[in-house]
Amino acid sequence: MTNLRTRERDLIALTQDLIRIPTLNPPGENYRAICDYLDQRLRRMGFATEMIRAHDTPGDCDEYPRWNVVARREGRRAGDCVHFTSHIDVVEVGAGWTFDPFGGELHDGKIYGRGACDMKGGLAASIIAVEAFLGVCPDFAGAIEISGTADEESGGYGGVAYLAEKGYFSPQKVQHVIIPEPLQKDRVCLGHRGGWWAEIETFGEIAHGSMPFLGDCAIRHMGAVLDVFEDKLFPAMALRRTDMPVVPEGARSSTMNINSIHGGQRETPAGSTALPSHCVPDSCRIVIDRRYLVEESLDGVRDEIAGLLDGLKRDRPKFDYAMRELNHVIPSMTDRDAPVARTVAAAIAQVLGKPAEFVASPGSYDQKHIDRIGKLKNCVAYGPGLLELAHKPDEYVGVADMMDSAAVMAQSLATLLLPGPKNGETT
Repeated sequence: MTNLRTRERDLIALTQDLIRIPTLNPPGENYRAICDYLDQRLRRMGFATEMIRAHDTPGDCDEYPRWNVVARREGRRAGDCVHFTSHIDVVEVGAGWTFDPFGGELHDGKIYGRGACDMKGGLAASIIAVEAFLGVCPDFAGAIEISGTADEESGGYGGVAYLAEKGYFSPQKVQHVIIPEPLQKDRVCLGHRGGWWAEIETFGEIAHGSMPFLGDCAIRHMGAVLDVFEDKLFPAMALRRTDMPVVPEGARSSTMNINSIHGGQRETPAGSTALPSHCVPDSCRIVIDRRYLVEESLDGVRDEIAGLLDGLKRDRPKFDYAMRELNHVIPSMTDRDAPVARTVAAAIAQVLGKPAEFVASPGSYDQKHIDRIGKLKNCVAYGPGLLELAHKPDEYVGVADMMDSAAVMAQSLATLLLPGPKNGETT
């Protein structure tokens, strides 16, 4: 699209501006600032916009309100609505950066910064694609929507989940959804695995550290939990394989991550010279992140963990535990023959000159809420960037990849919102 090729500098500047607004989650910083920025940009494009605060959702408070922006532009006549939805939040910076995490520096054709690929580059590409499309095809049918949403990195409950509950993703209002997550410019992502998060606590009895036999060490009990996971759970999960086209290859099996472990006394504050007291720990906690396949059930995942813990309670003296579910996500998959999946795949072939690869994501994203709450199945993830760069130091997105993805998005709009004979005119 000639109109698109002239917009590269604008795409770079837009991506840099978005990166330079540090929307860290937690705690949920600068959500209103980035929504205001998007609001002004989208209103200049002729969109009607709404600023929506997700009251009473996790993390929402006066200091860190959960703001979302939803913009809609109506076409000249009736037709389908295509919605691009991108999350505005980014994860913590972490160590190991050689670039300013919020500098948006352009170097060797790449823009660096926290959220560059996940997913402010995708958000910018979708905006540029829509602007280019409107510049050539102002008389389109239907409607185009663009949203910037909160909290995807912590579950999306203050973002897409809230909007879906309010009807913003009902099939009567929206017919096609594209989420510009970084799954690579030649891939159509159909869905994601399920997830189950839980806290497990083991119990003991406090006593003097010089006489541990008078107490009961909760950390040793947790060691037994980790041992049984290593000996039984991890080997069993490794043998399970899915027919979902999950990438990378390691995610074709069930997986579990031990997110954290805490036991005994609290660590002394940084800079403190205080020495620990001598106590047997009476509590130890871990948080687990269990990702499961569409062939598994949520009840089966829960029962497998509980069965191993109950076995320890039966066989290990003094062992006792508590388990608390923190969150769960059901696997979500769109059919590869769904209209939006076929359309984006055809646009990839036309723009990039190669067949699209259909994949599924190892981790969940906002499709889960569009599917389960909105009851809208016609949804895919498609956007620029490499998934393995997400949450890493020196995260970046390639400018050429963003331009190619924007062209695919614009061609998809043409296919979905223009009469058939005009489809080729926009590429």
